[in-house]
Amino acid sequence: MHKSLLIDPAKCTSCLQCELACSFENEGVFNPAKSRIKIFEFEHGRKAIPYTCTQCEEAWCLHACPVEAITINEETGAKEVNESICVGCKVCTIACPFGTVNYNSDSGKVIKCDLCGGEPQCAEACPTGAIVYVDSDWTGYLRMRDSAVEQHS
Repeated sequence: MHKSLLIDPAKCTSCLQCELACSFENEGVFNPAKSRIKIFEFEHGRKAIPYTCTQCEEAWCLHACPVEAITINEETGAKEVNESICVGCKVCTIACPFGTVNYNSDSGKVIKCDLCGGEPQCAEACPTGAIVYVDSDWTGYLRMRDSAVEQHS
């Protein structure tokens, strides 16, 4: 059974611990601008929503890559960018409907969440439990849709 990140925006305080942990794990620096998870603030900071790659089953980024630099990690299920193959064309950034594949101008390659090899540091660092790593059955499109329907009922 694969696991996924489950994000609960109601618990997010916009502390940026997830962004710092991600940037340090993946880039070796504490720099939110280099993080693969981002915090969007709404209503002048009154609401904060963490967002990152949802590891879509359809994986449009994977299918769009002309050099097949995005592959599925069989152990974690994560769609991962192989930097040695990536040519930095950015087609995957356009294909992603959620905007969670980004271009790293330092490397000239694209970056996206890879679940830190099964130990996502954003979830480890989150002090409020707004980001947790759970069985994939607890996340996904149907859950998001049901939640949206509940909030608008």
